[in-house]
Amino acid sequence: MDAGPGGMNPALAVCLGRAPAAVPAVETVAQWLPQWRAVAAAHAAPFDRALAGGCCADRVGWAFASGYQAALRALVPGLIGDEAIAALCVTEEAGNRPRDITTTITRLAEGDIAIDGAKRWTTLGPGSTLLLVAGRIAGPGDRPQLRVARVPSGTPGLALTAMPPTRFVPEVPHARVTLASVRLGADALLPGDGYDGYVKPFRTLEDTLVTAAVLAYLLREARARGWPAGFRERIVAALQALADVAQGAAGAPANHVLLAGALRWALALYAEADALWAASGDEAAQRWQRDAALFAVAASAREARAVRAWERLAAAGGECHA
Repeated sequence: MDAGPGGMNPALAVCLGRAPAAVPAVETVAQWLPQWRAVAAAHAAPFDRALAGGCCADRVGWAFASGYQAALRALVPGLIGDEAIAALCVTEEAGNRPRDITTTITRLAEGDIAIDGAKRWTTLGPGSTLLLVAGRIAGPGDRPQLRVARVPSGTPGLALTAMPPTRFVPEVPHARVTLASVRLGADALLPGDGYDGYVKPFRTLEDTLVTAAVLAYLLREARARGWPAGFRERIVAALQALADVAQGAAGAPANHVLLAGALRWALALYAEADALWAASGDEAAQRWQRDAALFAVAASAREARAVRAWERLAAAGGECHA
């Protein structure tokens, strides 16, 4: 992802200059899928896909879905084709920490693996073609060893049950996932530790790319509605900061500090947008007010991540020299 004129992300420059004033209304995942697949085919970099997906969205829900899919492609580059709709399956009844995961991945004598367990709140689960399932493999130590396995939809023993719509972004479906002796080849396991290699970095990638997509959606609406130039310029600046985060290492403490600042900036922009939406009073404004609760999800986890990043930077030390 090379910088454009003046160092600006090139996809951001395109979004800034060519984003349509109006986009088609999209009510269902089935209507959104062709839009996403066109975006994925036209843009290679995950950040560019998130940005373009947000620019094409007619509401927060589809911006979120685009950012989510872009984050999964950043997490496992080359694993998921443009046509696939993927879902990361981590959360269970007790939560999403390593000790909460009871889904098991068993190595069979024949060399295959078997997966048994249940997941909930799998985003876009009902429409997914590929699930990335986190499960534990028995081993020494108190902390379970987690791995992530690729489970194509339609695999025998896999069942997805749609959950009731959420009160915000209800268009984006979630599913319960049950896995009963789901048998796969050993090559279904992704390399490396499931938690440190996939679950933790995905949180950073999701925060970065979902926020970028939502801000891109807000930028298109701001341009179409003639909202103040200063507001639009602050959105562009926040998006450029997120572009810088997307180019950095997902686990680097300095990158987490930059992300924390960009997310605070985004929250301030959302709050500023509330009054602008209220003055509009149309259906899109009502959806924004309904969906605003999304922005507070996992806020405490983000705060904790920023605190840890500052602590790691302080521990690294270093001196200033004149």
